[in-house]
Amino acid sequence: MNILLIQREGTDLHHTLYSSETSRHALRFYHPKKIPCGVIIAVASLGSALSLVSELRWYLRRYVRETLFEVEPGIFCTHDLAQDIYYERTAILAKPWAFRRLYGFIAGKPARRLVMAAGAAAQDCAADLTGAERTIEVWCTEDEVEDIGDLITLEEAGEEPGPADSPGP
Repeated sequence: MNILLIQREGTDLHHTLYSSETSRHALRFYHPKKIPCGVIIAVASLGSALSLVSELRWYLRRYVRETLFEVEPGIFCTHDLAQDIYYERTAILAKPWAFRRLYGFIAGKPARRLVMAAGAAAQDCAADLTGAERTIEVWCTEDEVEDIGDLITLEEAGEEPGPADSPGP
């Protein structure tokens, strides 16, 4: 399992995490890898992932745009859904998952996201993310899907786009 930390614009998350003694201590058993959109950390289980995220909570609030958990290769889930799975045991992951988003990345930075219709394949929706070089499917809770609505740019979501982000549709 992997944790994907999507950094805020203007932040070098890998450097930030290793420049602090507190976060270095929390990461001492892990080997975070720097990627264009932030950091990816391999962990053994969902429980250890949630524990590490809890230890890094202050850094995540300040420097991370979004925390995602890879539930299977190429499919991620949000922090809220991961907590529902682990603590509440109210969500049992199964394909097809009804509440999904598709994130599009341009120049290694998150640029757009859209809500995927129930039963739609990620490949079918990817055409709606014009200009995206890479996409990832993100499973989420019903409340999180309603928060996003239709295809939006990050500016419309109240987030700062990067210089390589394209304008909205």
